[in-house]
Amino acid sequence: MQIEYKNQDTHYFRLTSFYTACFLFTKGLELVNLEVDPSYPKRSQFVFRDTPERESLIYNFNFAKEDAPEIVIDPRKFITAIKQLKDKLYQNQ
Repeated sequence: MQIEYKNQDTHYFRLTSFYTACFLFTKGLELVNLEVDPSYPKRSQFVFRDTPERESLIYNFNFAKEDAPEIVIDPRKFITAIKQLKDKLYQNQ
């Protein structure tokens, strides 16, 4: 899984991976915007307010064992995050 991100501003973190964005959103990171990826106009970038925890959250999401407590989340919250981010994607088109 490749995550594409650009840190053009140190206060914000951008990525294009939908499920990673859902995980960060579920973990409480603030989604501040959706932007069209200038390299790929049909792809959106999820823009989050950056936090000190973000790096470890992404690392754990990608590399932690399946039952690691750092990545265990309430499935209902994750489903809600998926629905909310999809709604935002469709509104952005």
